[in-house]
Amino acid sequence: MAASLIGGLIPDTVAPDSIIVAEPNKERRTKLVSQFGVQVTADNNVVCQNSDVVVLAVKPHVMPDVVQQLTGYQNQTLFISIAAGINITSLQAWLGTQHPVVRVMPNTPALIGIGASALYASGNVSKEKKNIVGTILDAVGMSTWVNNESDLDIVTALSGSGPAYFMLFIKALVDQAIKAGLNDSVAKELAVQTAIGAATLAKLSEDDLATLIQKVTSPGGTTAKAMEVLNNRDVPAIIAEAFDAAQQRSEAIASEFSD
Repeated sequence: MAASLIGGLIPDTVAPDSIIVAEPNKERRTKLVSQFGVQVTADNNVVCQNSDVVVLAVKPHVMPDVVQQLTGYQNQTLFISIAAGINITSLQAWLGTQHPVVRVMPNTPALIGIGASALYASGNVSKEKKNIVGTILDAVGMSTWVNNESDLDIVTALSGSGPAYFMLFIKALVDQAIKAGLNDSVAKELAVQTAIGAATLAKLSEDDLATLIQKVTSPGGTTAKAMEVLNNRDVPAIIAEAFDAAQQRSEAIASEFSD
C-alpha cells in the first residue's frame, strides 16, 4: 500500500526527492530508489526527523513496537495510519503526546489508482492537514471523511475487505462458465468487464440500486430465474453475515491493541 501511495503521488503531486521511505529490507530499498527515485533509509527515525507528515504503513501487530521506538519528530508532525483496528487513542499513547493523527482505511484497488479510502482525524488535526491527507489518498483513488472513528470498523467490512467479496463472485461466475463449456479467457474477460460495467452504471446512474436490478430483470426471463435462485438461497443474508464478521474482527483488533 505504501508503494501505491508513492506511485500515485509521483510525479504530479510530490517531487520524488521530498519523500523518505524507511524500509528494513535492502533489496526493497534499492527497488524503491530505481522505481520511484525517492530517498530511502533503514531507520524509521530518519523519516521522523526529516518529515512534516509520517505515514505509518505497517501491520497492526507490529504497530505498537514501531511507534513506541519513534523519536525526533516535532510536536505538530502529522501521523497517518493505514493499519486496521488501531485506534487514535492507542497511537497517541504510544507516541507519548497528543499528536495530530489521521486514520485511513484504504483498499487494494489503490494499487492501480482506483482505490476507495475512508478517513478519520483526531480533534487536533487542522483543516490544512486534512487537505494534505486528502491529497495523498486522492492520488490513488477517491477518499471520504467519516464522522466517527467507529465508522472505520464498518468501512473495513465494506470497502476495505470488499474487493475480495466481488472477486469471489467474479471467480464463481468464471468457474461456472468454464464448466459449462466456455473458453477460459473469454469467460474471464466477459465476467470482469460485466463487473466493471455494472459498477460504473451504479456509480453514474441516477437510479438507485434496487431500480437498476429491476431494469435488468425482465419478468420470466433468464435474469429473473437467476435472481430467484439467489434470493431463495438468501444471498443478501449471507453477505450481511460476512460483513458483520469482518466488522467484528476489526473491532476485536481495536480492543486487542487498546490501552
